[in-house]
Amino acid sequence: MNYFPDEVIEHIFDFIDSHKDRNSISLVSKSWHKIERCSRKKVFIGNCYAINPERLIERFPSLRSLTLKGKPHFADFNLVPHEWGGFVHPWIDALAKSRVGLEELRLKRMVVSDESLELLSRSFASFKSLVLVSCEGFTTDGLASIAANCRHLRELDLQENEIEDHRGQWLNCFPESCTALSSLNFSCLKGETNLAALERLVARSPNLESLKVNRAVPLDALTRLMTCAPQLVDLGVGSYENEPDQESFMKLMAAIKKCTSLRSLSGFSEVAPLCLTAFYPICQNLTSLNLSYAAEIQGNHLIRFIQFCKRLQRLWILDSIGDKGLEVVASTCKELQELRVFPSDLHDEEDNDTAVTEIGLVAISVGCPKLHSILYFCKQMTNAALITVAKNCPNFIRFRLCILEPNKPDHTTSQSLDEGFGAIVQACKGLRRLSVSGLLTDKVFLYIGMYAEQLEMLSIAFAGDTDKGMLYVLNGCKKMRKLEIRDSPFGNAALLADVDKYRTMRSLWMSSCEVTLGGCKRLARNAPWLNVEIINENENNDLMERNEEDEREKVDRLYLYRTVVGARKDAPPCVTIL
Repeated sequence: MNYFPDEVIEHIFDFIDSHKDRNSISLVSKSWHKIERCSRKKVFIGNCYAINPERLIERFPSLRSLTLKGKPHFADFNLVPHEWGGFVHPWIDALAKSRVGLEELRLKRMVVSDESLELLSRSFASFKSLVLVSCEGFTTDGLASIAANCRHLRELDLQENEIEDHRGQWLNCFPESCTALSSLNFSCLKGETNLAALERLVARSPNLESLKVNRAVPLDALTRLMTCAPQLVDLGVGSYENEPDQESFMKLMAAIKKCTSLRSLSGFSEVAPLCLTAFYPICQNLTSLNLSYAAEIQGNHLIRFIQFCKRLQRLWILDSIGDKGLEVVASTCKELQELRVFPSDLHDEEDNDTAVTEIGLVAISVGCPKLHSILYFCKQMTNAALITVAKNCPNFIRFRLCILEPNKPDHTTSQSLDEGFGAIVQACKGLRRLSVSGLLTDKVFLYIGMYAEQLEMLSIAFAGDTDKGMLYVLNGCKKMRKLEIRDSPFGNAALLADVDKYRTMRSLWMSSCEVTLGGCKRLARNAPWLNVEIINENENNDLMERNEEDEREKVDRLYLYRTVVGARKDAPPCVTIL
């Protein structure tokens, strides 16, 4: 089948970065499988318990970059016990013992210890990049090990992690020879920062393009950092609630004006209006703006700021911008491709007049024709609005709508939102990720099963009538990879109807549904390739011993996933693997 030498084919494979495409290539023939496995350098594992590190290393001996995910997605909503698992140490230990030339490690929702970071820093001589997203279990002592021992470090990116901060001395551990840094993000750290060490590090890093600091970095220090690094492309700033004096303001503006390459801006957990105006000169160049933590910026200041950002392609914002603010976004940001609107809940008011509604969503769909990804938290929605959005933006690949009040119907007709979401899945042929909310019946899942042919991930909450709803999705969505359901009336009939369907899915999460312990046990018997986990935080956790009550006892949380290595060994007492 090969018309070229293996070396030529391997060289061609090097130009293919997509994990899915690489997987497909490996299935073409035995020859291609061998070439692909020996040449693949980047590997993505969506569930750290689907495989073990030993099998990974055996399959991909040339591994250089590893992306690894731990806890289920619903851990972001506090639905997964803190002690559930997702430990990275066995992976780092196995990689170190096998002498793999690891250069990049990206972890999400994993438990990371200082011991793990110490081992990582000492085991891989050419290690260059560490990205930790929503991880926990480590302190700045572990970061100090990375700083001190990873002599070729280019990227250290810490996003939304729970880190015990032993003051800011870890920054002082970067050696003077560390000059290759291109990306540094420690915005999630809450403690003090060693400003002198940070400034020295930035000054000797001519390739630094991305810098995101925490709220402990004051305005004058930010000015000095920007003066040292005018080449920055991506900047995350801290908290500046006090108005600067005239001299400080002029120095800040002068430093900002020199950052002509700046394209991405984030931060502003607290900011005085005058500080915000200092950034006006670079707004016209911005393509990405993240103000999802900027709860203190008032609506009028926010709107004025965005009016200068005419080239935005990506915008993360709080719902305090209101519908009027979104109308300004729609009229200003014609290149917008991704929008996320998060709930501010600033004053904990149930009836917040500034919260966004269907009016803002429709305005965005009219004014931003290139939009293909949206996450939208709102207080109300209508079918008419969703139908209009579907007509205006048929290129959605991600559509996540979260109505803050569960089971809320179309607020103008009091009907379910089935037709609105039905219009979305019919019009958006390339839709890969969908989150639905509001009052929904089984009919919407019929639409999803019929039309969402490319759908890979679906999130359902407080929706549906019967098991038919879930069956419509499982039978219709052939490319479904992850299905997560909470507080919905789906039970054993839907769970057990087509067990073979789970061979092609990565995972299924069901919490507060109608699934029983007996149904879960039958699933585990019929599908030995699955790990079927029952999560029960009650003290009485003798699930394996029960028989007579199995068919009546509903399980609180069910998490099942494909695995090639059997049941995991580190399950805590609150997790029973059937």
